[in-house]
Amino acid sequence: MNEDNQLAPGLASTMTVTTVSQSKCFGGVQSVCSHESLETRCAMRFGVYLPPQAQTARVPVLYWLSGLTCTEENFIVKAGAQRVAAELGLAIIAPDTSPRGLKIPGEADSYDFGIAAGFYVDATQAPWSHAYRMYSYITKELFEIVSSTLPVDPARAGIFGHSMGGHGALTIALKNPSRYKSVSAFAPIVSPSRCPWGEKALSGYLGPNREKWREYDATSLIEDRGWKGPTLLVDQGTQDQFMESQLKPELLLEVCKRLGIPLNLRMQQGYDHSYYFISSFMEDHLRFHAKNL
Repeated sequence: MNEDNQLAPGLASTMTVTTVSQSKCFGGVQSVCSHESLETRCAMRFGVYLPPQAQTARVPVLYWLSGLTCTEENFIVKAGAQRVAAELGLAIIAPDTSPRGLKIPGEADSYDFGIAAGFYVDATQAPWSHAYRMYSYITKELFEIVSSTLPVDPARAGIFGHSMGGHGALTIALKNPSRYKSVSAFAPIVSPSRCPWGEKALSGYLGPNREKWREYDATSLIEDRGWKGPTLLVDQGTQDQFMESQLKPELLLEVCKRLGIPLNLRMQQGYDHSYYFISSFMEDHLRFHAKNL
């Protein structure tokens, strides 16, 4: 990506994408980019890994959604994805988890709501509705920026994530099956309507009407819309400290079994919720997506 890339028609012509950092990595390039977002009304950053194949052709693209407390940096530094992505010819986009710098009262009061906890929803409750629009940011604005400024093939896009980001990946794919051709998750929050993290976030961003929460709950979306794409791949560590109280993988397994949705839920013995877990199985997920894209 050049230092300043004008966006394609459809986004504000005055907006630019700026390269914050850039390093060669396994024959490709790992970058961090920044732009002023129309959806979140602030500067947003995202990581970009372009494999060496992107120098001569458009390549498939994966979107990684991170979890609570994370920025775009966590995946870039800790996931260990670049080596295999270079081999497979996959671009990886890793955006931030929420708007920052808006100075909304209370946005930094807790780790699980507000800053670094956007939950990949479009908020409808004030004051969050002004800019907490991570669903539209990921699916519309960022997708268009990436597709128009990078050597990727938007027709071969997949999405994956961890924890809150696993929730985001599942719900976004389930609602946009024609755009995201494959989806996987590490320790996702599979039913935020039925766990403390999700109840706090969805009530705060969307209000008390639980029917509106169904649009951001993977188990509810499967009930309401089904899934005709490839198998859902989910890895869950058995020693994850949040599994029973927040993640509840059994709820996803139950609805998929009941409705005949293909799910490969792999319970990984002894693994916790950390990036040690993610990096241990990252290669499996990259190869899964490469096969489907």
